[in-house]
Amino acid sequence: MSGIFGNPKLLVGLIVGSIVFLVSLAGGALGEAFGFGFLSAPIAVIQLPAEPFLPGELFPGYTIMNTMITTWIGIVLLLVLAYFATRRLSEVPSGIQNLVEVFIEFFFNLATNIAGPTKARRFFPLVMTIFLFIMVSNWLGILPGFGTIGWIESPEAVIHHKEEKAKDHHVDLSTINLQVFNDSGKFGIIPFGSLDDAVTAEEYEHNHGVAEGKRAGLLIPFLRSANTDVNTTLAIAIVAMVMVHFWGFSSLGIGGHLAKFINFKEGPIGFFVGILELIGEFAKVISFTFRLFGNIFAGEVLLISMAFLLPLIGIIPFLGLELFVGVIQAFIFAMLTLVFASISTIPHGGEGH
Repeated sequence: MSGIFGNPKLLVGLIVGSIVFLVSLAGGALGEAFGFGFLSAPIAVIQLPAEPFLPGELFPGYTIMNTMITTWIGIVLLLVLAYFATRRLSEVPSGIQNLVEVFIEFFFNLATNIAGPTKARRFFPLVMTIFLFIMVSNWLGILPGFGTIGWIESPEAVIHHKEEKAKDHHVDLSTINLQVFNDSGKFGIIPFGSLDDAVTAEEYEHNHGVAEGKRAGLLIPFLRSANTDVNTTLAIAIVAMVMVHFWGFSSLGIGGHLAKFINFKEGPIGFFVGILELIGEFAKVISFTFRLFGNIFAGEVLLISMAFLLPLIGIIPFLGLELFVGVIQAFIFAMLTLVFASISTIPHGGEGH
């Protein structure tokens, strides 16, 4: 205790931290129960399907989703990084070239240890691309503005979508919550202190709308992490497994690779083992898809919940956790792709070697 009071900087830091914590606690949804909640905002809408980037169709029959926009942003960022890392190549690297070379050399050595020098050169471009894309996509999802800035879907459209999902096409309007925004424009943001700015669809229809200068509806975010869309993770999984089998066919030939799955030479047991192996290949796609999707989607739900309960500082420790999870999930996906590719090039019966 005497050490704390003897260090003014530490004491000031503890006091400021305590004040910020108390303000966040009182201003969040927890403080709302005691009459405070001046910083809390309505919890963002959480749903599995991706949402349209803008209302309507950009092209006839084609709607661009917010996860696709994030995918394109991730691709552009990687292209920009590649440009600045290679525009002034030198034998003695420095700056960003040095950083990128250290990063790539580490993963290439790891791939060499797993697959051997010859196969590593063949597998490495895809494996490294998968890792970088997944990592960048995961990290983009924790930036400010994701899930809180977007366009406003009208109450009529919200009710219509709920009725379409209902079995009898009838919903209880009192269960549909609508957000109320301070302007009547088409775009909005969920600000601090707006927890009470909400009405039910029943109240909206009974009162014939909301006050002048306000707009009710549901915020559809412009940006959402690409890997919270199961279509994105499924696409990466399909690309990875298609290339795994392509390498298997090119290394062993059509008959040599198919012998792992269609095997009559070893009797009924060998045949059923081959069928199990074939089922396992489809299971790998499913495992790839839902492992990445589940972890990233759950992480975003966690961040939204903590920001709702404890604004300002509630998500700070979890941001670090999500950065770590983003790297780990990218690493697991890339390394499993490398391992499966290595196994696919081993002849049937040679796995033990």
